Amino acid sequence: MTDWIEIGRIEDVPRQGARLVATPSGNVAIFRTVDDEIFAVRDLCPHKGGPLSQGIVCGKRVACPLHNWVIDLASGEAAAPDEGRAACFPVKVENERLWLQLVRPE
Repeated sequence: MTDWIEIGRIEDVPRQGARLVATPSGNVAIFRTVDDEIFAVRDLCPHKGGPLSQGIVCGKRVACPLHNWVIDLASGEAAAPDEGRAACFPVKVENERLWLQLVRPE
């Protein structure tokens, strides 16, 4: 089962930045690119659990502030030669409002 929850307005997320959303299953970082694309990624780097929401956004990637691992915002995959993946979540924009989809345990 899945739930969509409203998490704010697109303007709440700075361009080339992130906003943190607390969920029952952990924090999710909502990223906004310079082109206003929105991505939702678990706020844990697959390397050592660094806070991705505090990283630097460049294009559709974020660099973890702890050890500079680069994470693709669309897939959560770490850029080579690093290996690992951060969980991604569906997110959508409707009438300038942001919606995050969460999966409930069955």
